[in-house]
Amino acid sequence: MILGVPITNFIANQTSVQMSILFFAIVNIIAFLATLIFVPSLPVNERLSYGAQISVLKKPIVWLAIATVIFLNSGTSSINTFITEYLETITNISGNTLTFALFLLGVAYLIGALLGGRMLSRNAVKTAISFPIVLGIVHLLSFITGKSIGPMMITILFWGILFAISNSVSQYWITNAAPEAPDFANGLFLSCGNIGVTIGTGIGGLIISGMGTQYIVLGGLLFLLLGLASIVLSRYMFSDRTERAAI
Repeated sequence: MILGVPITNFIANQTSVQMSILFFAIVNIIAFLATLIFVPSLPVNERLSYGAQISVLKKPIVWLAIATVIFLNSGTSSINTFITEYLETITNISGNTLTFALFLLGVAYLIGALLGGRMLSRNAVKTAISFPIVLGIVHLLSFITGKSIGPMMITILFWGILFAISNSVSQYWITNAAPEAPDFANGLFLSCGNIGVTIGTGIGGLIISGMGTQYIVLGGLLFLLLGLASIVLSRYMFSDRTERAAI
């Protein structure tokens, strides 16, 4: 995220989109081979049956967690997917300036990943509840800063940090809902996250075609409100579990 996005954008600007996609494919092949060769297989201490893992879907808290992951990922993806379009159309930046903005976004992702883990360790429930509120405020801020390069760069930093925190919150929320099947819960996190990306991207595209690029933040706000509602509902329906996890 830090180097790949700005580099592919730079290659696309200097050569063609096809060359940037080729670069992207080569990097992924290298990453796959490196994972295959250097990442060791971890032993399984206690093997869980498929039935035992799937049985967590009987719990209402798991379905609320699934909804939370889908909503939060939809709320970030509705904007994150089109951020280059937003910067080009609304902020009117391109070329090397756009590459720098995307690099800045990648650095912000790294900061957010580190910050999100620390915040969840200190108080998971407050972090989860405050996250969609803070990101919603930043979305609204983009209406003010969107047409000015300097202020928009600051907004990009906040976007990147909060987008990364969203992944940490989503993964924590769903794995905490099914602690007896952590691998299955992590698989649910990835699957539901991808569903959220699909929904958010689709809604964002519809908003761009129907209202204009500037208004993609409205789709993000809608999904963040739904995510906040599902977090609060889970908090009050299953307060004992979330309080124990926050300690």
